[in-house]
Amino acid sequence: MKKEKVSEIFARLKKQNPEPKTELNFINDYTLLIAIVMSAQATDVSVNKATESLFKVVDSPKKMVELGEENLKKYIRTIGLYNAKAKNVIKLSEILLKEYDSKVPEDYEMLRSLPGVGSKTANVFLNCFYGHPVIAVDTHVFRVANRLGLVKTKTADETQEKLARIVPEEYKLHAHHWLILHGRYTCKARKPECYHCIVYDLCEFKEKALYRINS
Repeated sequence: MKKEKVSEIFARLKKQNPEPKTELNFINDYTLLIAIVMSAQATDVSVNKATESLFKVVDSPKKMVELGEENLKKYIRTIGLYNAKAKNVIKLSEILLKEYDSKVPEDYEMLRSLPGVGSKTANVFLNCFYGHPVIAVDTHVFRVANRLGLVKTKTADETQEKLARIVPEEYKLHAHHWLILHGRYTCKARKPECYHCIVYDLCEFKEKALYRINS
């Protein structure tokens, strides 16, 4: 896709939503990290429902360790993969408590070393909390970026690398948020709602005409 077309796509997404924010609820740096870890293979809505009660009693690594793995499971059992997530959250909380004075590090490699924190989680955290202009790729970003024709990729890592190269600097801070929200509310997986898409004329999705009419 030509640079001018890429810029126009993000210009329109910015005009529609100038300051996009994460839809995960959080209190501080620690609760944001926990919410992001919980959101892997789960919806933000389901995570927010679970953490609404959890974050009333836990807002620090110390309190999470005191709560314990089995009690944590009681709060998050409605979230997918909750057993593994509970184990990882307790482990990463112990590490933050002992090695980082309960502060979540502002460093990609340090974040990646924490249990349950992958590349996407680390980048989402750095972007949302510290304002790093990094791009995180989830299923929405992967789908939308490829459908629009921004990239032609087969993996999330490849998508992240290529988006980092082609997205203009002025749009990088919010780029993945715009793509996530566009995928969540317009360019849906099974039935994209092309009839109200603000970048329809720029999109290179071959089947887009099939979804142009609101059915």
